[in-house]
Amino acid sequence: MSETIYDQVEIEDFTFDPVTQLFHYPCPCGDKFAIGIDDLKYGDDIAVCPSCSLMVKVIFDQEDLQEYYDQIEQY
Repeated sequence: MSETIYDQVEIEDFTFDPVTQLFHYPCPCGDKFAIGIDDLKYGDDIAVCPSCSLMVKVIFDQEDLQEYYDQIEQY
């Protein structure tokens, strides 16, 4: 697959919404990159912007996800 990655972003720089279980990060086009926590869990580390063709690679370790799953359990 010939993906063009716009940037690499640490998971801590994303905003996590425990209700939708999505991570968001601002895109230069004005929209937001988005990726689901389960996508990350199962090895997909590319967040895409729904409004343009840009993609970012999410930099994280699998053990980083537990704190976000803990937030989900609180809902």
